[in-house]
Amino acid sequence: MTYHPELAPRRRSWLIATPLVVVVLLAIGWSGFWYYAAGQAETRISAWQAQQASAGRVFSCGKQAVGGFPFRIEARCTDVAVDLKDTQPPVAVRLKEILVVSQVWDPKLFIAEFTGPLAASDPGKASYATASWTLAQASVRGTPNEPDRASVVADDLKLADAAGQPLFDAKHAEFHARMQFGSWPHNPAIDLATNLKGASAPGLSPYARDPLDADFLAVLYGMKDLAAKPLPVRLREWQAAGGRFEIQSARIAQGETLATATGTLALTQAGRLDGAMQLNVVGLEKLLPAIAQQKGVALSLDRAAPALNALDRAVPGLGARLAPQTQNLATGLLALLGKPVDVEGKRGVSVPVRFTDGTASFGPIPLGQVPAAF
Repeated sequence: MTYHPELAPRRRSWLIATPLVVVVLLAIGWSGFWYYAAGQAETRISAWQAQQASAGRVFSCGKQAVGGFPFRIEARCTDVAVDLKDTQPPVAVRLKEILVVSQVWDPKLFIAEFTGPLAASDPGKASYATASWTLAQASVRGTPNEPDRASVVADDLKLADAAGQPLFDAKHAEFHARMQFGSWPHNPAIDLATNLKGASAPGLSPYARDPLDADFLAVLYGMKDLAAKPLPVRLREWQAAGGRFEIQSARIAQGETLATATGTLALTQAGRLDGAMQLNVVGLEKLLPAIAQQKGVALSLDRAAPALNALDRAVPGLGARLAPQTQNLATGLLALLGKPVDVEGKRGVSVPVRFTDGTASFGPIPLGQVPAAF
């Protein structure tokens, strides 16, 4: 057979080079897109800072940088300074660093990590509160015009006053908020969830010194917008919009004491608390002395026996006849407060807690007036 060179198969070298060229072009295009997105992120950060500053909230960074190429947008702010001039009194907050991350393909999700410690003070003065943690993160999904959800999680959270005295301590704390689907913006309803592990607040009450675990599920109705506003202004608007706070379930466990609650709370036009909760408690007899002490009354359920002995000495046989009614004095007092109920397999008491135009009562026990919210 005669060989003809023109009939030999030609090597199509361009087929080999095409994938490489495509990869290079894609890399160039992606790089251009990333740098454009990074520039837009810096622009949005600057615009947000200017917007907040015009409202009296100044956010600044000692050093600011944007990175994360090729798949993330990272905005890092070190030596964070926040001056809240719209509060009374003004508050200055200082924080070591904030890192905010967003995936290029999911720009509506932002994840932030905070590096402490944090110090809060009057502007130009020594700090009056500090906070520290081993881990503090937050995530936000959505936009200001279409909010979806937000979460904050912290481990080994510690709050203290200027003298270093502990105000609050928790091994784990988390807070979640989610806009109910379809409720925004005409009839907003926000699902709220809080979880605390090993939490204590010795500065609040002696009875809050021992660690407790808490879980709360609630729905907040009537929040017409999410713009940052002074708390009194926000509460007035919320009340005028018919806002209410619906506690779907609340659980607190501390030692042998266990409490659950449901109910609804709101504010009157005068800013006073109004509503009712049903409180189910295991170990309520341990809390009664604390409640009575708040009212200036000495109450101790273990004084029945000495009283019986004294009666028996004065009138022989009288103490024995009264013993069946007084030996179970705690049960009798609890029966006056509420009705028996089963709480997670334990015997407890169900007690109504009411707020009527700011006047609080615990079952039949009046607790006094709650200060107005605005």
